[in-house]
Amino acid sequence: MDENLKKIIPFAKKYKSNVIGNITFNILYALFGTLGMVFIMPVLSVLFDERKKDVIELPEYTGFIDAVGNWQDYIAYYVKQFSTEYGVQYGLMFTVGIVLITFLLKNLSNYLALQHLTKVKNGVLRDLREKMFAKIVSLPVSYYSEKRKGDVMARMLGDVNEVQNSFFMILELIVKEPLTIVFSLIAMVSISWKLTVFVFIFIPISGLVISKIGKSLKGKSTKAQQENGYLISITEETLTGLKVVKSYNAENFFSKTFNDSINRLYKLTNSIAKKNNLASPLSEFMGILVIGVLLVYGGNLVLVEGSLKGSDFIAYIGLAYNILTPAKAISKASYQVKNGLAAAERVFEVLEVENSITDTENAKKLTSFNQSIELKNITFAYNDEAVLKNFSLTIPKGKTVALVGQSGSGKSTIANLLTRFYEVNQGEILIDNHNIKEVTMKSLRSLTGLVTQDSIMFNGTIKDNIRLGKLDASDDEIIEALKVANAYEFVKDLPSGIETNIGDSGNKLSGGQKQRLSIARAVLKNPPIMILDEATSALDTESEKFVQVALENMMQNRTSVVIAHRLSTIQKADVIVVMQKGEIVEQGNHDELIAKDGMYARLVSMQSFE
Repeated sequence: MDENLKKIIPFAKKYKSNVIGNITFNILYALFGTLGMVFIMPVLSVLFDERKKDVIELPEYTGFIDAVGNWQDYIAYYVKQFSTEYGVQYGLMFTVGIVLITFLLKNLSNYLALQHLTKVKNGVLRDLREKMFAKIVSLPVSYYSEKRKGDVMARMLGDVNEVQNSFFMILELIVKEPLTIVFSLIAMVSISWKLTVFVFIFIPISGLVISKIGKSLKGKSTKAQQENGYLISITEETLTGLKVVKSYNAENFFSKTFNDSINRLYKLTNSIAKKNNLASPLSEFMGILVIGVLLVYGGNLVLVEGSLKGSDFIAYIGLAYNILTPAKAISKASYQVKNGLAAAERVFEVLEVENSITDTENAKKLTSFNQSIELKNITFAYNDEAVLKNFSLTIPKGKTVALVGQSGSGKSTIANLLTRFYEVNQGEILIDNHNIKEVTMKSLRSLTGLVTQDSIMFNGTIKDNIRLGKLDASDDEIIEALKVANAYEFVKDLPSGIETNIGDSGNKLSGGQKQRLSIARAVLKNPPIMILDEATSALDTESEKFVQVALENMMQNRTSVVIAHRLSTIQKADVIVVMQKGEIVEQGNHDELIAKDGMYARLVSMQSFE
C-alpha cells in the first residue's frame, strides 16, 4: 500500500459510518446493475416467444448455491406461468416492470453511495485544512524564511483540494466498479462460458496497456503542483510589492517571470491531460473490439450451432457492454488517484515537518514578571556566521534598555530570541530565573508586546486589528488604548470610527497612523515587557513625534527593550547598549556614553542609528 494512502486512512476513520455506507450501497449498485441486465432476458424471451412450446417446471430447491445456478430456469418458469395465466401482454408488462424496479434500485443505491462519499470527501477536506492551517501557524518563523509563502498556500488550498477530488476515487476503484465487473462476469459465465473466455483475456490485456500509459503520471503531477505553488508565489510577491514593481518600471520583468511559469504549467498540464484523456477512449475501444469478436463468435453459436438462444445472446452482449463503463471508470480513476497521491505527498510534507521550537514536556506557565530578563552567554547564527557571540545582558524590571548599532550588529536578533521566534544556539535566556525554553510559549508571549518597524495590519476594522491581544476588550478599552497610542485623534474623525475598515495591510492609512495602531494593539494587550524593534525608523519627522509620544506613554511602568534607529527614541533610556558584530562595545546612559566619546558619540554625531 502506498505510504500516502496509509496516512490518509486515519483522517477517513472519523467517517467510518459513511465509508461503510458508501461500500454497502456500491455493492447494491453493482448487484442491481447486473440484475437489471439479467432481467432483460425474460423480456426478450416473451417478445420473441421463444419458450412458447416448452414445458417449464419449477426447479427443485436444494440449497442457495444451486438456486443461484438455476436462476434462468426460475425466471423462465415464473414468466411462463404469468404469461399463460394473464396473457402475453401482461407477461411483457410484468417483466418490463421488474427491469424498471431493478434499475430504479440501482440508481437509488448510486445516489446514496455518492451521498456517503461526499460526506467523507468534504469531511476529510475540512479536517486536512484544519490540521494544515494549525501546522502552518505553529511552525517557527525560521521555516518561512526558507520557504515561498505561495508554495505553502498552494499546498494548503490546491493540493488539499486535489486530495479530496482524486484520492477518494479509490473507494470506487476497490468496490463499485470491480464488483460490477465481477457480478456481470458471473451472470455471463452462467449464460455461456465459451463466450466469457474472450472477456477474461481482454481484462488483463486492457489493464496492462492502461497502466503502461499512466506510469509517469505521478511524477508529472508533482511537477505541476510545484509549478502551481511557484505561480502563486510570484502573484503574491508582485501584489505585495506592487509599488516597487511600478516605480522601477519592472512590470515586464515580473510579467516575463509569470508567463514563463504559466507556459511551463501549460506544457505539464497538457501532458497530464493527454494521458488522462487517453484512458477512457482507449479502454472503450478495447471493449468494443472484444464485443466485435463476441458478436462474430456468439452469432455463430446462435445461427450455426444453435447452442445459444437469441434472447440470451442479446442479454449477454448487454452484460459485456455493462463491463465497459466500470472498466473505463477504473482506468480514469486510477489516473486521478495518481494525481491525488502526488498532491497528498506535498500535503504530508508540510504536516510532517518537525517543529524545532516547541514547549518541553513539563513546561512551566509564567503568570507574572517580577525581577529581570537575563541573556547569558548567547551565541546565535542564522546560517553559518554567528550574528551574536557570547552576548550577555541583564534587563531589570521597570527599566528601558536600548540597543543601538549599525545594521547587522544583531539588534533585531535579540527581539527574535526573546520572543522565541528563533532558538538560541548556545547560552540561555532567563525571565525571573526561568529559562524561556522551559516555559510555555503561550505564557512567554503573553508577557511580551511587540511593535515592529513594519506595522503589520490585517484587512478588517480598526477594532478587530487592535483587539488581537485581548479579544474580549470593550469599545471603551479600545478607545483608551488608542488615546495612549496618540491615535484616537485621527480615528475619531474617520467615518465609522473604530469600525472603519482599513483595507488590505491597512493601506487606507498612512505609515504613522498604522504604527500608532500597532502601538495601541500592544497597549491593549498590556504586557509587562515591551519590545520595540525600530518602531519609528520608517516614519517621517512629524509622524515620528506623534509615535514617540505614544511610545513614551506606553513605556511608563513597563520593562522595555528598544531596538533603536533614531536618537530621539533612546535618549531617555536607562541603559544604552552599543553593539558591533554581535558583541557589546559600550553601555551606559546617554550622558555617560557621550562623555566617553566612543562609538556611541560617533553614531550620535552622524545621526545614524541603523
